[in-house]
Order: sequence, then structure tokens, then C-alpha cells
Amino acid sequence: MCLKDNSSSEISKPQLFHFGVDVGLAGGKSRCVNKLPLILLVFLVSAGSLVAEDRAYKSIFDGKTLKGWTQRNGTATYRVENGSIIGKTKEGSPNSFLCSDWEYSNFDLKFDVKVDEGLNSGVQIRSQTRGGYRGRVNGPQVEIESSGENGAEAGYIYGEAAGGWMTPKAKLIPHKHFKDGEWNSYRVLTKDAHIKVWINGNLISDLTHEGKFKTHPKGFIGLQVHGIGKKTGPFEVRWRNLKLKELE
Repeated sequence: MCLKDNSSSEISKPQLFHFGVDVGLAGGKSRCVNKLPLILLVFLVSAGSLVAEDRAYKSIFDGKTLKGWTQRNGTATYRVENGSIIGKTKEGSPNSFLCSDWEYSNFDLKFDVKVDEGLNSGVQIRSQTRGGYRGRVNGPQVEIESSGENGAEAGYIYGEAAGGWMTPKAKLIPHKHFKDGEWNSYRVLTKDAHIKVWINGNLISDLTHEGKFKTHPKGFIGLQVHGIGKKTGPFEVRWRNLKLKELE
């Protein structure tokens, strides 16, 4: 920061401060060069990059209807309310899945989710059905689970009807990065056999699973409402801001 010299024999005037950088001149003199334009330019370039990056993501939920989505299993209900997809449990129903009509392989997926305490949920990725279009949903699932007092397994990866936990047992460490009763931001990045998951900016999973990529290289996104026991519930899970960027 350079200080403009306003000293004189007159009564001192308020000193004016200028953000700048000293540039050396001939004869040992210097000149204060204002660097505010440079700071502004850097800010504008950064902001423009963020906007361009955000535009690269495509919304896969229009915020108003379930157009582009199909329920394939279970009898839990799905509805749209205040820009969110709300899944509600139904006693006696097996796991239910609201599935995207489009399939994806390598992608960067972002969404927000909020779940009632006591309900386990998840988001299917690269998933398929077995036994017809509305057959048993199977494939990798990103876990959604309230933390409770002792933490839980939100963000780890489970093979739904496809072999159980893909995350190694040694790495299934309970944590509290999932905020109970609040909206939680997820990011899921897939590149071939490599899957990474963040919750609220915290890296939870960094998994390479060649076997699952071989059997499930591509598939739909599925929003799960888990089955519940008798005389429990009803529970709800909410998703919003679902957007995806396809990768090569």
C-alpha cells in the first residue's frame, strides 16, 4: 500500500490512502501505480470462470414435475413440492426407486438432500434393472443416512442388490459430516472405475472398484426410499438442485 504525501507547512490535511505498488524509476525515484484495476480484473475473470463452470452442469430435475423420471420398484410415493422431490415411505413396501430416464457413465453429480431421522436412503448411480424395465434395481448406491449420536455411514458406497458394501469394511468409519435435520450438499464424481463422494465439502469416499465398473459401466440415477418395518414411519426424504455434468 502506498501513502500519498500531502505534507506542507499548512495545517495537515487528511491523508489519502491508495492501494498500489511502487514502481522503480530512474534516479532512485518511485511512482505509486494503482492496482485496483488489476484486482478487479482478477475478480471478474474468477467470477466468469465460476459462472461458466456452473453452466456446464445440466439440471436433471426441472423443479416442478417428475418429467424425465420413472418409478421402477416399490410403492413409496414421490411428489414435487417447493422445488424439491419428496419421497415418502409406505409400510410394507420394499425399497422404492425413482429413476432417471437417461443413463450416464462418467459424470459429476451434485444435489442437496434432507432426510427424516430414522430413515435410511440413497442415490443409485450407473444402475440397471434385472428382469425387465421395472425389474429389481441394482448397482452402486451412494448412502444417505442421518448421523445420530454416534455418526453413521452417509457417503459410503453400497452395491444395491449387487453384492453389498463396495466400500471396504476397514473404511466404513462412522462420521458426522451429514447434518441431521438440515439440507446436505453431495457431490459424486465418477471416472471409469473411480468414484469419489463429498458431503458438505468433506471427501467421504475415494474408491476404485474395477469389478463393479465391469458389470455397471453405465446406468440411470435413482432416488431411493428405503423400506421400513411395521408400525414405523411414515418418513420422508427430500432432494433438490439435482444437476449433472457428463464427462468423457
